[in-house]
Amino acid sequence: MFMESLKSRLQAGQVQRGLWLGLGSAASAEIAASAGLDWCLIDGEHGPYDIGAIADQARVLGPDACVRIPKAQDWMIKQVLDLGLHTVVVPMVDTPAQAHEMACAMRYPSKEFAQGTRGIGAAIVRASGYNLDTEYIARANDRVCLMVQAESVTALDNLDAICAVDGVDGVFIGPADLAASMGYLHDLDAPQAAVDAALRKIAASGKIAGCLSFNPARAEHYVEMGARMVAVASDVALLSGALRGCAKGFTPKR
Repeated sequence: MFMESLKSRLQAGQVQRGLWLGLGSAASAEIAASAGLDWCLIDGEHGPYDIGAIADQARVLGPDACVRIPKAQDWMIKQVLDLGLHTVVVPMVDTPAQAHEMACAMRYPSKEFAQGTRGIGAAIVRASGYNLDTEYIARANDRVCLMVQAESVTALDNLDAICAVDGVDGVFIGPADLAASMGYLHDLDAPQAAVDAALRKIAASGKIAGCLSFNPARAEHYVEMGARMVAVASDVALLSGALRGCAKGFTPKR
């Protein structure tokens, strides 16, 4: 089950296409899981998900599901890891100190990662199959994948230092918030050059570069810039676009 994972494929340089889940529906997640994409992300920052709803989604999506927690808080990481999710995306990480704190929260203290701060409760949580997997703690640190989001001018200024943090597996660029941070709230495409440069820098550091674009041509461009974890759609956008297109496409004669 764990011989090949999203993390291992990304670290091997494979481009992995993903879907942003924001509807809060287990049925939507179930459909998405069988659509042929490489990963699905439960958007706990902007979607209607409490920890119980995330647990329901995790049961549908399996261990390669990703979750974006609402904020850079260690206790939020603890909760989603205990659900058995391995890949955590943390929004609005501006400094290497924040990135280090999140990396520590992802891992148990060990000889290889002495600064780990993850609390041990594996015997009573879903991550270990409620103690069915008695080797969970021994292997957990290798399984988890931390993607921090660089979404501000400050984060780009600190990008080299963030990429250098031990335990940060990759950096995911947030183009919309970055545009707003740069003063382009009404022109979210304006910081394209900054996004491109950031992706190249992340890839050159050896970390996983990630980005989001629901435009296929732009998503392909991000791959050319070095992105390997690429979100190409969202359930909200797909459903709303399809329904509006359906309504416009059929106007009965009266």
